[in-house]
Amino acid sequence: MKGKVHKFGDNVDTDQIIPARYLNTSDPEELAKYCMEDADPDFVNRMNKGDIIIGGENFGCGSSREHAPISIKAAGISAVIAKSFARIFYRNSINIGLPILESCEAAEEIQEGSEVSIDLTSGEIKDLSSGKIYKAQPFPNFMQKIIDADGLISYVKRKFKK
Repeated sequence: MKGKVHKFGDNVDTDQIIPARYLNTSDPEELAKYCMEDADPDFVNRMNKGDIIIGGENFGCGSSREHAPISIKAAGISAVIAKSFARIFYRNSINIGLPILESCEAAEEIQEGSEVSIDLTSGEIKDLSSGKIYKAQPFPNFMQKIIDADGLISYVKRKFKK
């Protein structure tokens, strides 16, 4: 996957990702319209399908709502890289098939607007603007299968179809 970087800081909580005032729906397309609105009101107008979010420490902290990673994925973000993730946000992201990678070095050094490519199998993050390569822990095989299936529900349905 490849996309332009949109950078955010530490402790971006689920209310910044998808404000509570929009939680009267669980429709992904509707949630996508308000993705990151309280962190950057113009975010959805500046981003393109396939772009990548980079966050700091504790990305996705706050409530345990699945709406936050759903809004990110539905908006067209291909992956999130951060120094660290709130544990519930991490698991909710995997469950819906949103790739998230932890890399302190990449989160610190890659700049807003840089173009980045990610290889989920190897955990390699390449800043195409600088040429620098960063390493994130690749997903275990079973988690990669969930992401490849576009989420846990699709993975389970495919597995039981066999």
